[in-house]
Amino acid sequence: MPYFIEAILPLALPNTFTYAVTEAEYGFLQQGMRVAVPFGKNKIYTGLVASLHQTPPRLYEAKEIHHILDEKPIVTPIQLQHWKWVADYYMCTIGEVYKSALPSGLLLESETIITPKKDFVAEGADLNDEEYLVYEALQVQSALKIQEVSNILNKKTVLPVINRLISKNAISLQEEISEKYKPKAIRYIRLQEQFLQQEQLSQLLEVLSRAKKQREAVMHYFQLQASDKKPVAVKKLTDAGITATVIKSLIDKEIFEEYYIEEDRIQFEGSNNAGFSLSEKQQLAFNSITTSFEQHNVTLLHGITSSGKTEIYIKLIEGYIQSGKQVLYLLPEIALTAQLVIRLSAYFGNKVAVYHSKYSNNERVESWLQVLEGSEKAQVIIGARSALFLPFNNLGLIVIDEEHEQSFKQQDPAPRYHARDAAIVLANYHNAKVLLGSATPSLESYFNVQSGKYGYAELKERYGNVIPPEIILIDLKDKYKRKQMTGHFSDTMTDAVAETLALGKQVILFQNRRGFSPYIECMTCGHVPQCPQCDVSLTYYKYKNALRCHYCGYHIASPTQCHKCHSTDISTKGFGTEQIEQELKVLFPEKNSWRMDQDTTRGRHGYEKIIDSFKNREIDILVGTQMLAKGLHFDNVGMVGILNADNMLYQPDFRAFERAYQMMVQVAGRAGRKNDRGRVLVQTYNPLHNVIRQVTENDYEGMFAEQVYERHNYKYPPYYRLIRITLRHKDYEKVKNAALWLYNVLCSQLQVPVLGPEEPAISRIRNEYIRSLMVKIPPGTGLQPTKKAILKVLQSLDAVAQYKAVKITINADPY
Repeated sequence: MPYFIEAILPLALPNTFTYAVTEAEYGFLQQGMRVAVPFGKNKIYTGLVASLHQTPPRLYEAKEIHHILDEKPIVTPIQLQHWKWVADYYMCTIGEVYKSALPSGLLLESETIITPKKDFVAEGADLNDEEYLVYEALQVQSALKIQEVSNILNKKTVLPVINRLISKNAISLQEEISEKYKPKAIRYIRLQEQFLQQEQLSQLLEVLSRAKKQREAVMHYFQLQASDKKPVAVKKLTDAGITATVIKSLIDKEIFEEYYIEEDRIQFEGSNNAGFSLSEKQQLAFNSITTSFEQHNVTLLHGITSSGKTEIYIKLIEGYIQSGKQVLYLLPEIALTAQLVIRLSAYFGNKVAVYHSKYSNNERVESWLQVLEGSEKAQVIIGARSALFLPFNNLGLIVIDEEHEQSFKQQDPAPRYHARDAAIVLANYHNAKVLLGSATPSLESYFNVQSGKYGYAELKERYGNVIPPEIILIDLKDKYKRKQMTGHFSDTMTDAVAETLALGKQVILFQNRRGFSPYIECMTCGHVPQCPQCDVSLTYYKYKNALRCHYCGYHIASPTQCHKCHSTDISTKGFGTEQIEQELKVLFPEKNSWRMDQDTTRGRHGYEKIIDSFKNREIDILVGTQMLAKGLHFDNVGMVGILNADNMLYQPDFRAFERAYQMMVQVAGRAGRKNDRGRVLVQTYNPLHNVIRQVTENDYEGMFAEQVYERHNYKYPPYYRLIRITLRHKDYEKVKNAALWLYNVLCSQLQVPVLGPEEPAISRIRNEYIRSLMVKIPPGTGLQPTKKAILKVLQSLDAVAQYKAVKITINADPY
């Protein structure tokens, strides 16, 4: 009787693949286990068992699996169900969801091993120098990996050399899989047992009387054991100045013996003074959330900035943990996890686990396994959007903080899911509750509250009755006319910064552009240096003296003369965070200013370093991009300055006004979070603009009513669902014709509006031309049937020979 499994492969393939297994393997395997399986000519991948059955495949001969990688399943049935939903809803393949969900430490890749052929004789063969080097290395070593060949030849393109050796029958290839995750082992030492008796001990110290350093090491070992009453780690001795050589000598003399203990990579300490009680207003909001959960699975907490939403979350989480449930706390930005981990682990101690992409592979695997086992250490999981895919077995609550944030939406690669929406579906599978929290909720969530789909709780008062900041508008047009500008600072802004710093308070300045200036221009002929691969101008970085493309990373040294007319009269246009930082050094030379953007937070701890130094008041003025607008909490910020509110308002996006409102309110919310009232200064050319007025008056309802009216008129979410189809190719004509073909077929097949094909604002990136189409699905039209029809049309496009090479990406709900 034949036995088979269906395996999901971590590739962009729509179906599972059937593999043959033996009867014993069939009895042992379960859904959710990993197996190493061959695929293609000689590649091996980590497949995931989706199901077991006894029906042979019709179209191909089932290959046998190589081996089983797990003792027990590492993916739960609910996870698989959720992955299928993500693949269906966001129109991608289950393989892509599997690849992005699992930490890559659990996804083994085959590493090609080269072995010498035994019967090959080098004398008669015609080998060139490079081939001979590889052959010689194989005489010394029995096998080499591709990477090692690359090191021997000191070049990256080694495949041609290897292919020539294969054709000359000198070597053979063998595919081998290696487990990437290894638990972290800490090296400890202890005294050999025979030295534990008193007389033996004095004898030992006598023996070591000549070896002064070794004697010191033994004495230090006793001191550590007496003070800590814990096993002694080798690191403790080396930290105390005892060298590794001395420790090795003592181990060789069999005085010490070494041993290893496996330890978790991430541990958090609790704090004894973390307790707190909710204020009267917070308690009311807490009560209305618990009442709302009786009727609704999803509740929106609309609390103004600094109203103490985190404290409410902590009290809610506490209740769920006590009843033995797991809690997922989603944040939009890795920068926020650093601050939140400190607050939550002070309260919950080592019950907190963290999961996001800045963590190393092994740390992510560790968190994954802890969540799977329902370990004590992973009852509260804090993470960015990828934490959604963890193997929960007893999920009770999902808290989505700053739920309006666009960074919850994954843009590339697939699956292009929205973490908020996918989390609500996941909670549904677990019968868990979802709490959405924000000071500026997204229109969709607020719309769902209005239509009775979500519950609602509000918190309209800042914690400790602190008055919301005073917002002052500065008219840039008027300031330039009166010559009251220094660089990009109006006199009002400069005076306010000076005054705030004089009071010992800190300042945050916001400019949503990184670099020194968005472009440079020749003042003689008007030439602007462009990226050769993308349709954008190059951003100027003064510190590195370079021009850089933010889309493909192309960069050149900053020119001293115009590339076109060789004039030396070159001027920078516009301004970014780097320029503001330099202007501050001139305006306030004795103060410490710093910037926080994508360029200064590249490393793993980049965020934490800047946030910590700002919190410890080592930085007086912090300049930053939208990273600062997230829910960071600083006690000592007296003033926030928005240097140019207009570049947020005029974006080619139907959400531009909603986003600008959210961004300004969030940035403003960083000011005056304790005791004193903060100030927010907004520089704008258009102080009478509706959105800016709504920010000044903190009028969320007014903004919501105005934007929803517009959305209804122009058929946008939350009324209509959107699907964006993007086509890319290096040949301009080909992509243009493919887009037209697709538009015509979609129009004839679908009974819904199709817009396009249009060239986006940036119509070429990395030498590929771009065209996009937008499908609008009206309310009441079946979503899944429309999506199936779209996929069918795309399959038929793939069947047209001349359009086969055109890359297509689909983005459902592309907000």
